[in-house]
Amino acid sequence: MTSQHSLPPWRPLLRGAREREGRLPQARWLQLATVAADGTPRIRTLVFRGWADAASLDLLTDGRSAKVGELRQQPSVELAWLLPKARCQFRLRGSLLTLTAAETAKENQRHWQALSPSGRALWGWPQPGAPLEAGAPFPSELADDLPIPDHFQLLRIGLTQVELLELTDHPHRRRRWRQEDGWREHALNP
Repeated sequence: MTSQHSLPPWRPLLRGAREREGRLPQARWLQLATVAADGTPRIRTLVFRGWADAASLDLLTDGRSAKVGELRQQPSVELAWLLPKARCQFRLRGSLLTLTAAETAKENQRHWQALSPSGRALWGWPQPGAPLEAGAPFPSELADDLPIPDHFQLLRIGLTQVELLELTDHPHRRRRWRQEDGWREHALNP
């Protein structure tokens, strides 16, 4: 982990906005935009699982879902993180990072153990998006001692650009930071 002093300048702003949301689970929800094989856009909501480093964040998904294949074909993504109590939206642009097999195993274990039994339950469900079968199992919990399912997948996103739209004052305030220019802040029209 990096120290507070080496964080990009937008990180404390994001942390402050998330803190204003309180303990609401929605404060951890963000939308992931990908491109499908046919070139059409896809968007879905995922849960923020933490920072891997100063500008890389972790999300978890079911490896059987369509987004995994989409990310293999086109690893570039944009994330939208709306924080309504803070009255702001962060738009995070970057791409899926590739980890070594050893890193993947270590990080999967760390994230799996951090989940509650009810949080793990999603990985005990049938394949996302497949036809619903009568009587299919949808467990409400998966025990600590169960092995990590093969379809438990970490998505580590390396960020290259961040925009913040603040909806608090008139006029609204919009700023952008890019990794390529040292995360220097640029004011934009809202």
